[in-house]
Amino acid sequence: MAKLGKIIDMGEQLCYCNSLDEKMQKLKRKLEDLSCREADINKELEYAESLYLKKRRQQVENWLKNVERINRQVHSLEQTLEERRLLGRVQLWKRVEELTGEVTQLVDQGRFPGGLTFEAHETKGDALLTTKLVGQTFQTNMDKIWTCLMQDEVLIIGIYGMGGVGKTTLVTHIHNKLIENPNTFDHVFWVTVSQDFSIHKLQNDIAKILHLDLSNVDDEKKRAAKLAQALMRRQQSVLILDDVWNHFVLEKVGIPVRVNGCKLILTTRSLDVCRRMGCQVKIKVEPLSKEEAWSLFLEKVGNEISLSPEVKDIARSIAKECAGLPLAITVLAGSMRGVDDICEWRNALEILKESKLGQDDMETEVFQVLRFSYWSLNDSKVQHCFLYCSLYPEDCKIKREELIERFIDEGFVDRMKSRQVEFDRGHTILNKLENSCLLEGIIDNFPNEKKCVKMRDLVRDMALQIVIVSPRFMVEAGVGLEDIPDEEKWTKDLEKVSLMHNKISDIPSSLSPRCPKLSTLMLQHNSLRRIPDSFFVHMHGLEVLDLSYNGIEYLPNSLSHLENLTSLLLRECDKIEHVPSLAKLSALRRLDLWHTGISEVPNGMEMLVNLRYLDLYAPNLKMLPVGTFTKLSHLQYFVVYRSSETLKVNGEEVAHLKRLETFSGQFSELQNFNAYVKSLKVGGPSNYLLQMGLDDPDVTPIECDTFDKRVILKRCILITSRGGGEYSLLLPEDIEFLYIQECNDLRSLCGISSLKNANNLKACVIKKCNRVEHVLSHYSSPSSILTLQSLETLQLAFLQNLSDFIRCC
Repeated sequence: MAKLGKIIDMGEQLCYCNSLDEKMQKLKRKLEDLSCREADINKELEYAESLYLKKRRQQVENWLKNVERINRQVHSLEQTLEERRLLGRVQLWKRVEELTGEVTQLVDQGRFPGGLTFEAHETKGDALLTTKLVGQTFQTNMDKIWTCLMQDEVLIIGIYGMGGVGKTTLVTHIHNKLIENPNTFDHVFWVTVSQDFSIHKLQNDIAKILHLDLSNVDDEKKRAAKLAQALMRRQQSVLILDDVWNHFVLEKVGIPVRVNGCKLILTTRSLDVCRRMGCQVKIKVEPLSKEEAWSLFLEKVGNEISLSPEVKDIARSIAKECAGLPLAITVLAGSMRGVDDICEWRNALEILKESKLGQDDMETEVFQVLRFSYWSLNDSKVQHCFLYCSLYPEDCKIKREELIERFIDEGFVDRMKSRQVEFDRGHTILNKLENSCLLEGIIDNFPNEKKCVKMRDLVRDMALQIVIVSPRFMVEAGVGLEDIPDEEKWTKDLEKVSLMHNKISDIPSSLSPRCPKLSTLMLQHNSLRRIPDSFFVHMHGLEVLDLSYNGIEYLPNSLSHLENLTSLLLRECDKIEHVPSLAKLSALRRLDLWHTGISEVPNGMEMLVNLRYLDLYAPNLKMLPVGTFTKLSHLQYFVVYRSSETLKVNGEEVAHLKRLETFSGQFSELQNFNAYVKSLKVGGPSNYLLQMGLDDPDVTPIECDTFDKRVILKRCILITSRGGGEYSLLLPEDIEFLYIQECNDLRSLCGISSLKNANNLKACVIKKCNRVEHVLSHYSSPSSILTLQSLETLQLAFLQNLSDFIRCC
């Protein structure tokens, strides 16, 4: 009978599995319907947004994100079904039903009876940061350009002059004046072109400011047609192309210059470019006169101190050395700001004169002026930080936070007691470079507002002149390379190599550069598929290796022998399934495996005793070896997410990491979550994002980014029984942001008793919790009242059974 019972059980399970397969097929069919609707909506949006200046509704944007999420979840479920045996498959029955229900709901929601878009009513844009115009010549040029813009017959205006003479500043003032004057043009667009020009790239840059998606269009002519249509719909517009180095055919790009349509302003160093681009008006920007230059110099030196007559005489001579170029004057005056000792002024003048002996070309003379500002930094580490910025592509907006992280990797920022102190030092260095006018501080608003720095073209050219000699860099960043440089270019004295932002897809197996001094190799943002084992063999001194954002499938075993490596970055290398052993890389301080395709933690991870930074969010990761993280006692930054049902983040292990300053983690069990939260009572990271529940960690509430201490609860049980006892959710006492979604054992916030101690909670969001009946309760006992005194924002959404805000008990 026992055997018969087992046979019956097995038969029932087989029936379950057959039925599960049928349900999976049903899910796939419904997902196919959803994908078809998604494709139709994307086509409608592209048409409406590009031709009729409409914007997609937020609910449509959210729907598309949910469709993307559900696709990932179904794909992950399919993989799990393939891997599991009979008994394990039975357990997935409920998950298939849940996903089928969600897909059906999304298909219904995709009808959008209120329409997909609304009238955009585009604004002209925002004024750009700039410096004030100096001199009568600038004002004359400004007036001339403005007059030409108001004339119907003038469609293309070319502004030319040598580097640093103020072309961009002049056109920035024109841009801002157009923004401020409502009765001129309806639209003003700005695109920086630069030396790494290509038709395809320029089309993408213009499409971006027009909110036009060309990602699925490869044919150049079709892309041009779409751009031209979008621009023609925006009548009475001005397109400004800054820093054009080579002529090109406007029609090939898709720029329809015409009366009552689009007008074009371009800046360039070449009169020939103006002629070949068909500029009807060509305006040369000349250097400042001696008096204008002196006035600008005094303004930039500042009025913190009063210059004596003797110093003023020397200062006039120094200003004269700048050849009337505003950029050179600004940079040089910045380096002398606050100096009142006549000896330093005399020394500065002597250095400038000596460095310019025998130089006939004005631009070469200006380089010597800019070099003086570099020498005047008087701090080798700050100088190294400045030169490091030249490794990035021309006109690149470099995020300050990213750059400081690099300075730490390179050792330009000394090791200090905490990351925060190191970042403070990094910001101080960047501020010094900005104050010396060697870097320009800017804001990048895409996709989110970030503080960035940028090198002006002439300043970058000066830096590249320096690194040709010492320290020796090879910089071929963002220049469209399809092949890696030949071996003869990999000289023995190279210290840093930047080949980032190119199209390199392959490294020949015969290439084995002999670069014993090479410390930094930047290959991120290429199309690399493979790296031969020979490539790293003679790079024993390599310390920083960035292979992020590539399609690499395999890493060479020679990587395991780079014993001096301190930073290994493999971010978004989603095709890498295996990382060679890291056991010998004990010097490693930063390891970034974000969005790699690895399914297991690299061998030898426990040997990385100096590791400070670890990003281990890998969507395919199946397991975390027990005890690994307790050995990484120096970790300051740690990201780990539960990407599968088999992966469990151990709260007690993470709690042993006493030096953590930033932690983002996703827990699957209440016990592990609570174990970590308990450890926070005796101190913990100043920045954390704690998630509980099985959900996509990529989809996090946008509003939570403004807070440092955040908890997100999705699809999880907040109260559980175990071992005869009941466990209730614990929340950190210093929590600032709480997000709860689809937690269906929650009836009210009062059910989370630990909220009574959350005196810093500023924002709370509750969504789709179907059993929530009220938010707060009023008890007769004052000690039982949940006050939430610091709460500033409370958002409630899709709570089906909500009947009261406060219920009296």
